[in-house]
Amino acid sequence: MTKKEYSIEVGGKTMTAEFNDLADQANGAVMLRYGNTVVLATAVMGGMREGGDFFPLTVDYEERFYATGKILGSRFVRREGRPSTEAILSGRIVDRTIRPLFNQKIRNEVQVVITTISIDQDDPDVVAVIAASLALGTSDIPWNGPVSAVRMCRDGKWLVNPDFKAREEAGVSMEMVACGKDGMINMIEVGSKEISEDVANEGLKLASEEIEKVQKWQEKIIKEIGKKKTEVRLPEATPGTKELFDAEIRPKLAKYVFSGEPGKAKMGEINEKWTSLFAEKFPEGHAGMAQEVFEDAVNDLIHDGAIDEDKRADGRGMDEIRPLFVKAGGVSPILHGSGIFYRGGTHILSTLTLGSPGDAQVIEGVVADENKRFMHHYNFPPFSTGETGKIGGTNRRMIGHGALAEKALLPVVPDKDKFPYTIRLVSEAMASNGSTSMGSVCGSTLALMDGGVPIKAPVAGIASGLMMRAKAKGKAQNAKPEDGFDYKVLTDIQGPEDHHGDMDFKVAGTREGITAIQMDVKVGGIPLKILAEAFEKAKAARYTILDLIEKEIAKPRASISPNAPEIISMKIKPDQIGLVIGTGGKTINEIRDVTHVEDITIEDDGSVFITGKNGTAEKAREIIFNMTREYMPGERYDGEVTRLMDFGFFVKIGPNAEGLVHVSEMAPFRVERVETYVKEGDKVPVVVKEIDEKGRINLSIKQANPDFFTKKEETPRPARPTGGPSHSHGGLGGRGGHRMGGGPSRGFN
Repeated sequence: MTKKEYSIEVGGKTMTAEFNDLADQANGAVMLRYGNTVVLATAVMGGMREGGDFFPLTVDYEERFYATGKILGSRFVRREGRPSTEAILSGRIVDRTIRPLFNQKIRNEVQVVITTISIDQDDPDVVAVIAASLALGTSDIPWNGPVSAVRMCRDGKWLVNPDFKAREEAGVSMEMVACGKDGMINMIEVGSKEISEDVANEGLKLASEEIEKVQKWQEKIIKEIGKKKTEVRLPEATPGTKELFDAEIRPKLAKYVFSGEPGKAKMGEINEKWTSLFAEKFPEGHAGMAQEVFEDAVNDLIHDGAIDEDKRADGRGMDEIRPLFVKAGGVSPILHGSGIFYRGGTHILSTLTLGSPGDAQVIEGVVADENKRFMHHYNFPPFSTGETGKIGGTNRRMIGHGALAEKALLPVVPDKDKFPYTIRLVSEAMASNGSTSMGSVCGSTLALMDGGVPIKAPVAGIASGLMMRAKAKGKAQNAKPEDGFDYKVLTDIQGPEDHHGDMDFKVAGTREGITAIQMDVKVGGIPLKILAEAFEKAKAARYTILDLIEKEIAKPRASISPNAPEIISMKIKPDQIGLVIGTGGKTINEIRDVTHVEDITIEDDGSVFITGKNGTAEKAREIIFNMTREYMPGERYDGEVTRLMDFGFFVKIGPNAEGLVHVSEMAPFRVERVETYVKEGDKVPVVVKEIDEKGRINLSIKQANPDFFTKKEETPRPARPTGGPSHSHGGLGGRGGHRMGGGPSRGFN
């Protein structure tokens, strides 16, 4: 094996790039190590896809179970299957970072594959971005990199690339993954606990400084060992295409682009005319390149209109939000909660389902290992855009949008000890014209409040856009900060602005601060000063939406839906868990059968969550309480006599507890023979007199009711032989099954 290594210190740890011949059939490959986390990135370019009308880039993020040093998977399939949610989200981060740096006119297939070789405490996603950049940068594939990534976290101070353990111990209030180059940012992913815009800007500034260090390191490597870039053949338009467009379409184009109507319908009309005209004039012509001529012309018009004239396609002002409509509830009494949110042509239905703690999603993966009690899922059916298509399953976009809304809402979800339910939200994109993900945040907030979930505060989100044009000669994609820019930030982007704009900047949060950020771009990067402006505009828009949400429903409803299950929580000692579960789950299953509860979940610390309807949970709670309760002096009970002794008798006061009533505690007078006054099965009132040092319960009837027994004529007891055994209840007066040992703490849910 031949190899060459390069190292740099990042965040107090060493990052090492190893270039070897392990994957030497790829155009570019690197094995990147950060701590004990290692990923292999490869980049391969294939042949030209003839007739295509888009750049065919594929990014695959491949998790390997062996990377954890464990044999994972089900008992029956001990190998990797479909990508996990974490793998899909990590792959999207790589894709969103590297894609804008390709010439979008390329029609050669390019595939970047990230393979996790080893995963320790350091996140593989940041390592994957840098590895992909090095693989592409040192290859012969044309690409305008390198690009770098960093994770910035805040716990009062800023942490650079903290590992899993450090983040958990610090309890960070913000976690940011930022990517970029040349002093600009081109990808952002943030989850935070209501941080201010100033904190977010500070984090991006520090991230940019760290990115610059890694970029210079990459540039040095690429300069030393990088291959000469291949000159790929770009598709060319059929001769006469531009002339035909300029003569027949361009003069009419502005009227259709700036029609004042939302959506792409008017642009679609003139596009159809152009498509028909081109097909008639050039029946064998390159239709894909003809479409590109049209898209370029629309792109220039939308940019110039916004930057030079403050003009938007649908006629709105730069900061004007489309008409809003919100409704909490009213969809169906079967649903535990629902919300409907309209923002212009984007219409979202969000629904809430509450379940038991046992309904939590169990995740065992390469990175994640948890029980997930809060879930947000997102669906994007084809009818939402007026199209036909396949329905069923989820794609990367749906998973990404669902995860973003989940991240935005998580900081306001109540803790398990206050609201023990498993919470599932589903957002249905019923109609789409710009940022259904932020619409899902708003719809889900309404559903949570309608369902009586005591969230900390309502959350809203908005997507901002950008039209940016370099002052220097050339396109914005290749411009640098020092060139200067003309630009306009747009609030609440709709379809054409999303498609032709340079930035999709999504910010969600409460009135107190930001809970989630996601940014994608179509240019090389966005200067920090533009992002600071976008933050302020997003904040103002967020407040406007929150005003309307709070007008519809000021706070969560006082109670949950009657169709939702009731959950009662209680606490037992960890060493009592085995008693409640029983051998092989026999006891807990009997409780379920007798009470008809839906679920009983017992956790390691003795927390018990009982889920049921129509009072069944309370019945189960009472049974478990009586099984595990600890008896205290002075407590009163009505018990059943179970055994008679010469010196007294035993009384059952609970399912697993009985105590001794000594003959001296039966009545305020002398009792010679116990059987004169009681027999097995009698009901008697008792008071717990004491719990002795061995945990045995001593009871008294005369303290509970001194008049319970009436003095009777008794036959004197025969004299006891001298030296005979004395009467003692010894161990018989103990609490029997009340003294419980440990047992399994999980399962039987």
